[in-house]
Amino acid sequence: MIRRRDVLALLGGAAAAWPVRANSQEKKVRRIAFLSPFPASNPEGDARLAAFVGELRRLGWDENRLHVEVRWGGSAADIRRHAAEVVSLAPEVIIASGSAVIPVLQITEAIPLVFINVIDAQGVGIVESISRPGRNATGFMQMEYSTSAKWLDLLKEIAPRLARVAVLRDNTEPSGLGQFAAIQSAAPSLGVEVQAINMADKASIERAVTQFAKEKNSGLIATAGRASTQHRELITHLADRHKLPTAFAQSFFVRQGGLLSYGPDLAEQHRGAAGYVDRILKGEKASSLPVQAPTKYELAVNLKTARDLGLTVPATLLARADEVIE
Repeated sequence: MIRRRDVLALLGGAAAAWPVRANSQEKKVRRIAFLSPFPASNPEGDARLAAFVGELRRLGWDENRLHVEVRWGGSAADIRRHAAEVVSLAPEVIIASGSAVIPVLQITEAIPLVFINVIDAQGVGIVESISRPGRNATGFMQMEYSTSAKWLDLLKEIAPRLARVAVLRDNTEPSGLGQFAAIQSAAPSLGVEVQAINMADKASIERAVTQFAKEKNSGLIATAGRASTQHRELITHLADRHKLPTAFAQSFFVRQGGLLSYGPDLAEQHRGAAGYVDRILKGEKASSLPVQAPTKYELAVNLKTARDLGLTVPATLLARADEVIE
């Protein structure tokens, strides 16, 4: 796998772009843009960019043939500003992830867009249909809403006495509402009461979780989205402080101390996005490339966190885990 230092070299260091060589005899250098919701120098963001760059190189797009403009996110305002920047550069293709996708589509319907890490692309209006996207965008969905119910199922399996679960969601995003609805519909059959906590700011999250944790047999689910990623340290800290078994959508939360996660391999989605970029640069239209859903979901479990919570992870669950952290 390509290493971060190799990626930074290819992207031109602080300029975050592959160098364009000023030699009139060389072939035309193509230009694309990569927009990530992660802040700069974030290990998870770096790993996904590395997967994308590595696959582009494997497909033959080296620094002599391709110029990549990279913009990192942060706050919602930062993402909107960077979306406007990359559109103004008029690249041949834009690659955007998660919460960076909608801001790009609000600005342009002309530049082909390959999206990654999007929930229910058709439901939120990014594409007309999964098989025939129809607009200027196609890409890779993180999951469908129904997958959210699996987090509650896994929590109940590892903590059978669980009776109440708070669902941390971004109520300003359709995906936050949709994920909560899927979890809520699965709760009665598992004998669990669910309650939504809107992730507005750190202070309100801390107050709500602290109040919720006062009753026994409680747990948390952090839904997928920018808000969970933005507040990941606070969420894992609160889960640890109040001894709440917590489920997440991505494995990096588990590496930071979360109990379990269930979600797709997003590095693999970035490699898939590179494949779609390759096809678009060679003449195919984004509107004719089908949106792809994950074919495999990965389960990660943190055994140390389980022990700290006084939980014993069932052998049947461990046998299904793709990543086990001791």
